[in-house]
Amino acid sequence: MAGILLVEDDPSVRTALELALSRQGHSVTAFTTGEEALNHIRARRPEIAILDVMLPGIDGVEVCRRIRRFDQLPVILLTARGDDLDVVVGLEAGADDYVIKPVEPRVLDARIRAVLRRAESASSDRIAFGDLVIDRGALKVTRAGREIHLTPTELRLLLELVRHPGQVLNRRHLLRVVWDHSHIADSRLVDACVQRVRAKIEPVPAEPVFIHTVRGFGYRFSPP
Repeated sequence: MAGILLVEDDPSVRTALELALSRQGHSVTAFTTGEEALNHIRARRPEIAILDVMLPGIDGVEVCRRIRRFDQLPVILLTARGDDLDVVVGLEAGADDYVIKPVEPRVLDARIRAVLRRAESASSDRIAFGDLVIDRGALKVTRAGREIHLTPTELRLLLELVRHPGQVLNRRHLLRVVWDHSHIADSRLVDACVQRVRAKIEPVPAEPVFIHTVRGFGYRFSPP
């Protein structure tokens, strides 16, 4: 059972999802605005937030962006079919995953469980690549002694790349291992997440020295 924050302004969709997720054993707290959601997160942090992109006032993408300023809370966006721009902008804002409306409750439940598994996964060793140190047991990454704050999905992606140093991992493999997805259409999840990780761990993100792109294939972790 997960403690879920659901933010959806459409009453029929909100009620249906709240009922369906409750039947799956989750504890759901629902709001209609981004402002209410942000206040709730600060007062009583949930395990995961599900945000509709099209919210009145502060939209879902901006809510996600503001969450990332103070918390690495897992976030799933709900977006209308065909709104590719919303998906890309949302992933760049730090969302861990997205689900296209109309939402199939079983699909959403599977995505929730997959994101939470990523948040809970841990290993037991510590690896150093120069001044970049990855502590798998503590789920902590530092560079030059300063902690780098990664979301659970970003950390899972980095750990998967680090497990295979020097090897090219294609997007389909990363989708399956990190996101529990199989459709190559979701490859933008990988690309957006790699960009976010690079922005945090690379000395110069535009000239990566850790995570390299192999065009037409995928990504390779090759520390200097």
